[in-house]
Amino acid sequence: MTDATPKTADVLWFLPTHGDGRYLGTTKGGRPVDLDYLKQVAQAADRLGYFGVLLPTRRSCEDSWVVASALAPLTQRLRYLVAVRPGLQSPTVAARMTATLDRISNGRLLINVVTGGDPAENAGDGIFLSHDQRYEVTREFLEVYKALLAGETVNYNGKHIRVEDGRLLFAPTAPKGPPLYFGGSSAAASQVAAKTIDKYLTWGEPPADVAEKLGAVRALAEKAGRKVSFGIRLHVIVRETNEEAWAAADRLISHLDDETIAAAQKVYARMDSVGQQRMAALHGGRRDKLEVSPNLWAGVGLVRGGAGTALVGDPETVAQRMKEYMAVGVDTFILSGYPHLEEAYRFAELVFPLLPFSTSTQGGVTSVNMGPFGETIANDARPQLKVSES
Repeated sequence: MTDATPKTADVLWFLPTHGDGRYLGTTKGGRPVDLDYLKQVAQAADRLGYFGVLLPTRRSCEDSWVVASALAPLTQRLRYLVAVRPGLQSPTVAARMTATLDRISNGRLLINVVTGGDPAENAGDGIFLSHDQRYEVTREFLEVYKALLAGETVNYNGKHIRVEDGRLLFAPTAPKGPPLYFGGSSAAASQVAAKTIDKYLTWGEPPADVAEKLGAVRALAEKAGRKVSFGIRLHVIVRETNEEAWAAADRLISHLDDETIAAAQKVYARMDSVGQQRMAALHGGRRDKLEVSPNLWAGVGLVRGGAGTALVGDPETVAQRMKEYMAVGVDTFILSGYPHLEEAYRFAELVFPLLPFSTSTQGGVTSVNMGPFGETIANDARPQLKVSES
C-alpha cells in the first residue's frame, strides 16, 4: 500500500441500455431492455446500496439523459453517471442540461466526459476530427462547461469553440456542479484529465498496469497543482465458490462462435482509442489465454467494446482483488454482470459485507419484517442471524 491508498470505496452498478442477457454474442438468453426492466435494475441498485449507476453512451445505446431523467424520480439515493459529449453538444447546452437534471434529481447527477474513439461512429454523428483534435475540443469544452456551472459569465474564443455571453440562469445544486468522471489512455487524454477532471477512470487491466497508468496521471495532476481521484470499470462474476464462478464465466461465452469474435475484433481494430487497443491486446482475440492476471478474465472483451475484463471468483477472492486495486489508488468501482438484475443482487449480497465502504455508499436491504432476513422456518421461526465477517 501507498500513501495514496483509499481507506474506503464507492461501488456503482451499470444500466444495460444496449441490451442484456445470459450469454454473450448470441440472441439465446437475450433479454428485452425496456423502461420497465431498466427500472428494475435501477431500483435494485438503489435498494441494495450501490453508490450510483453508469449509463453508457454510443449509437448502440438508448439515450442516457432521457433514461436517467425517467428513472431518477423512481429511486431515492441512487446517483446517475451520465455522459456529456464534447463535439456533439455545445458546452452551454450541456451545462443547462446538467444543471436541470442535477436539480430535478436533488443533486444525484454525476458527469462522465466521453470524447469517443470510433472514427466510423464519429463520422455518423458528423465528427471528422483526428484523435488529438477531439481531445483539443474536449479541453476547450470543459473550460467553458466548468466555468458556466461555477456561475461565471463566459466569453471564449478557442481553436474549436467560441462562446459570447454564455451563462446559466439556473444553477446546479453544488457550487461548481456535479463531479466530472473521465477515461482515456492516450497521452492527450491524460493531459485533459490532469488539468480538468475530478475522477480519472481506467478499464480493468492487471493491477501493475493500472498502477502505472494512475501514477502517470497523478504526476501530471500534481504538476498542474491539482489532485485527481481514481476509478475502475470492471465486470464481475462472483459465486459462492471459485469453481462455480469460473464455470459461470465459461457459460457466458459458451454460445460464442469464432466468426462472431473475428467480426467484433475487426470493429475494434478500426478504432483509434488507445484504451480499446489495450483491452484487445489482453486477449488477442483468442479463447485460450483469457485469465490475464489472477482472477482477471478477458472473455467479455472478445465481443464487447470498452470494458472487457471481469473479476471472477468467490466473494473473498473478488473482494481481495478489489482491495489490490485500492492499494494503487482506486476509490471507485463501476461494475456490471450478466444478467444485470440478478448479478446486482448476487454481488451486493456476497461481496458488499467484505468491502470498506464510504458512508455515502452504505444502504443495504431493509425489510418490513422484524428480526433477521430470510424466509420463516416451518411458518413459525425466524432464521438465525449470521453477521458476515470482513
